[in-house]
Amino acid sequence: MKKIAMIPARYAATRFPFKLMQPLGNKTVIRQTYDNTVATGLFDDVYVVTDHEIIFNEIISNGGKAIMSQQSHESGSDRIAEAIAEMEVDIVLNVQGDEPFVKKEPLFKLLQAFDDASVQVASLMKKFTDFALVNNPNYVKVVVDHNNDSLLFSRSVIPFQRDEKIMANYFEHIGVYAYRKEVLIQFTQWPAAKIEQIEKLEQLRYLQNGIRIRMIETNEISAKIDVPEDLAIAEAILQSL
Repeated sequence: MKKIAMIPARYAATRFPFKLMQPLGNKTVIRQTYDNTVATGLFDDVYVVTDHEIIFNEIISNGGKAIMSQQSHESGSDRIAEAIAEMEVDIVLNVQGDEPFVKKEPLFKLLQAFDDASVQVASLMKKFTDFALVNNPNYVKVVVDHNNDSLLFSRSVIPFQRDEKIMANYFEHIGVYAYRKEVLIQFTQWPAAKIEQIEKLEQLRYLQNGIRIRMIETNEISAKIDVPEDLAIAEAILQSL
């Protein structure tokens, strides 16, 4: 199977404009993400797919591979689907451009999930250790079945602990996905599900169309850059490596 990593990279960002071009160590955020993804050695190819020539030139001028989007897109999934439409590829892994410290182990486990022919989409989850975060709608929760296939994603607390005598485990959905090419193309052709629009969670479109997502548990802590303060945290992490 041919496996590639795609890094959707939008130049503008509401909470932290131009964050992917901010310096992090001796590289920009997007280059750190790209180089660390390549360094895992897991992929036949790694591409940044972007809507802006500044990011495109940043990657190309430093020896990387990048693709310019031809259309405007609502989501990274749509941006990736356009880029891979004519590619000969089996498995596509979506790496978030604002998570520069890419780790090999969770990505390897995601790719390994496709050894099961029934798996169409896979993603990551992490057990909550701070219960206060479970109530935070910015942290997406997921409930799975005995095969670790998703039953539901929500910003609300799921499951609701009706009986306090029964211990409940809560899992955060980490938004790193891997897909078979065909199902990602299908995803972009399905209309947005009502539940997706209510929760603002695009992964619910898969569930609405009968595709469960194989969830892979990880203990890795990612460092996502959403706001300027996160950049300082990322810099400290980089210095500690």
